Amino acid sequence: MSKAFLIAAPWSNSGKTTLTLGILRWFLNQGYRVQPFKCGPDYIDTIHHSTAAQKPAINLDTVMMPEEHVISIFNKYQQATDISIIEGVMGLFDGAVKDHGSSAEIAKLLDIPVILVVNASSMAYTIAPILHGLKTFDPEVKIAGVIFNFVKTESHYAFLKEACDVVGIPSLGYIPPNEEIAIPSRHLGLHIDHTFESIIEKAASYIDHNISISKLLESAKDIKNGKEEKPIKEIIPKTKTIAIAKDEAFNFTYLENLKWLETIGNIVYFSPIHDTELPRADYIYLAGGYPELHLQKLSKNTAMRTQIKAAADRGVTIYAECGGMMYLGKSIIDESGVSYPVAQVFPFTTSMEDKKLSLGYRKVVWNDLEIWGHEFHYSKVSEDDTIFNIGQVFSARGKEVPTKIYTYQNVYASYIHLYWAALKQENICI
Repeated sequence: MSKAFLIAAPWSNSGKTTLTLGILRWFLNQGYRVQPFKCGPDYIDTIHHSTAAQKPAINLDTVMMPEEHVISIFNKYQQATDISIIEGVMGLFDGAVKDHGSSAEIAKLLDIPVILVVNASSMAYTIAPILHGLKTFDPEVKIAGVIFNFVKTESHYAFLKEACDVVGIPSLGYIPPNEEIAIPSRHLGLHIDHTFESIIEKAASYIDHNISISKLLESAKDIKNGKEEKPIKEIIPKTKTIAIAKDEAFNFTYLENLKWLETIGNIVYFSPIHDTELPRADYIYLAGGYPELHLQKLSKNTAMRTQIKAAADRGVTIYAECGGMMYLGKSIIDESGVSYPVAQVFPFTTSMEDKKLSLGYRKVVWNDLEIWGHEFHYSKVSEDDTIFNIGQVFSARGKEVPTKIYTYQNVYASYIHLYWAALKQENICI
């Protein structure tokens, strides 16, 4: 028997990621086998979850994935664990269209109780009608407890606890404000560096001293564990090699996408920053990441840039998304206006100057293929008017958007992080 719950918030900036990381690490430190999940398309939070739980985190997304796929991968990864913890996305009912793709939709689909994290820094008893509304808006969403964040004193917490008693939702404790567990931000999300381990441990310590773990476990759902699925014995030998870029600049991937690639080929990893030899491969995957933070090293590695360009020219199949797409351009311009030459497969330039956010789910339609993904970047493209664009791209509301799918020889690149793990292999020609 294992436990599961979903950590959500009424609105963004409530501190749910910090609380999630602290709770993951607290259970890990107590010897629990912990499996982290993340609602939505975020590929940064999952890196942090994996660090906190010392186990790869899995995305659950009802926009990019069919419902049966969400259920299947949740069941797959919660096997052989003691506790599964899902972090929500944005506010509890915030989705791509109404609540479609929201934390609430995931909670209902998996029949998982919700633990709310509330930023109560400027609120007291008024939280009562807010909690009442969240509890009654959709009775199928089971709110099993509340953790209050940024609460300075016991007297402040007394008002909040009284509100919980009136509404009928258990209060599990509160976390005082503390800069030691404040997570610094980057332009695309939470900062990733060597100081993160210390922040996670301190957050776990706060959980230990301020949250009722016994009540939290009482609020969680009991799940009867089945037998752990064993991999199906491989019948057809893998004859293809897939080279995947993986380093400080390129690391935004969905684990299930990588697992899908493992079923069709032999995976080798390489670093466009550190390696001078491109592995011999039939396919190359350049994932997203932070190339703009490593431009000097990427640009100085002329051996790798030259080999990537040569592979593209001779017809090797290359797929690149977001940061990987930027790397395939003529140059990348940093925030201060300095230009760095990169692989020069495409004649366009991408720039971090005058940053403007492009964000949203994307549905790509190309020939008979329809596949979902997510776009999230601050850079912009110029000098791309002469490049052939394939397919059409739509938002979650069905509106066509100008995001391009670039192609050259057998190279395909765009800003979109696609999720292909739910597709059948025969639906993608590679």
